[in-house]
Amino acid sequence: MKLSRRNFLKASSALGLASFMPQYIARPVVGQSVSERIRTAYIGLGMMGIGDAYGFNWQSDIVALCDVDTKYGLATAINAKIGRKVDGVWQEPAAYTDYRKILERNDIDAIGVSTPDHWHTKISVEAMQSGKHVFCQKPLTLTLEENILIRNACKKYGKVFQIGTQQRSQREQFARAALMVRKGLLGDIVRTTCIVDGGRTSPELSRAEVPETLDWNMWLGQAPLVNYMASPDNQNPWTKQPIPHWSNCHIMFRWWFQYSGGRITDWGAHHVDCALWMLGRQTPELVPISYTPSNVTFLTDYKDGYPVKSNIFNTPVTYDIDCKFSDGTDFAIRSSAKDPNGILVEGTKGKIHVNRARIAGKIYDEGGWKTFTDEDYDGLYNGKRFEDHKANFFRCIREGGTPVSDATTNILSMHVCHLSNIACRLNRPIQWDAVNEKIVGDEQAASFFSRKQRKGFELPKVE
Repeated sequence: MKLSRRNFLKASSALGLASFMPQYIARPVVGQSVSERIRTAYIGLGMMGIGDAYGFNWQSDIVALCDVDTKYGLATAINAKIGRKVDGVWQEPAAYTDYRKILERNDIDAIGVSTPDHWHTKISVEAMQSGKHVFCQKPLTLTLEENILIRNACKKYGKVFQIGTQQRSQREQFARAALMVRKGLLGDIVRTTCIVDGGRTSPELSRAEVPETLDWNMWLGQAPLVNYMASPDNQNPWTKQPIPHWSNCHIMFRWWFQYSGGRITDWGAHHVDCALWMLGRQTPELVPISYTPSNVTFLTDYKDGYPVKSNIFNTPVTYDIDCKFSDGTDFAIRSSAKDPNGILVEGTKGKIHVNRARIAGKIYDEGGWKTFTDEDYDGLYNGKRFEDHKANFFRCIREGGTPVSDATTNILSMHVCHLSNIACRLNRPIQWDAVNEKIVGDEQAASFFSRKQRKGFELPKVE
């Protein structure tokens, strides 16, 4: 379904929405003719998607937008004046509720994806198959099977694929910490801990009426067909309209295994990713091979790895997962620790704790990092100069090359996150054959490698 901006504004006004829309000033790409600028589309326009689409607007011409909710997503984006400027006049993007209409267009060079996690792989692979480059938000995948599919697609289609794990592009925090580790300032690394915070809680939810602007069947996609559940007592910060405080849909999808993986894949997608990157463990055989859970709590009982209750958040609330690499080095994921949300790296010469605000530790205070050069930071960028995360994506499209947060290395962190969640669901240790990329010695745990997709929403094949 394609909708014009005029029709959207008319619909928004009827919903009492238009007057609440933020009026951003989008900016053209500087120094390029219309024919030179990269043409893009953005799919998934919730809270994260709006911000990413606005970021795209600085780097490219957005010619199409897509969301399955015409009020929560599309109307907000269109009224935010996300689009492109030609001869001083803003050209409004086409609006769709079906992403496949975007993939059918041969005038679009790249797409951004900020849908719920269970849609990431299907849309991204199909986009590459249609000849488009991809920027996809984290967590990249829903299952271990999807990790392998993404990697095979990247190898076959050769498109630029950047993940929204922008911590790799934070020069004074994670990039600097990576150089400290790689250059030996901490000595030999003996233990790395990712503190990712605990999961959200909810009451038991009841069935609710599906909003008339939401295509619930399409939103569910490959996930099982279930009732929409919501408790409308919160406010969308963009539109100031009521949205569910607890639900199994917008914003709160993160806390249901049907659509995501809770905090372990939410913050874990950032910290585990950066930890493996800092440690230089960028190939499959270098990820942890054992996963031992403890202190695991859920809001519902679990039987055979599946929640007993179907109307309450079901991802882990608390957890400690102790892992080991094949060389015996320790790696851990914690829901809480003495240190705050971030990464603690301990070596034989000292330790540091890094998060988005700073790096802390005696070894950091000693200032050895002050000798790092621009060339050192550039060395983390696969031959490109160190710059903004999305700018790196568009540079790689123009020049070729591998972006700083590429899918092939990112899926390794998703291996770790998914394996950690499987261990939590079964509440027992599991073993990973890192060379052959499969769970071993536990048939039940191995069954979580993939999951059945609902008919009509199956994952694409990559031969």
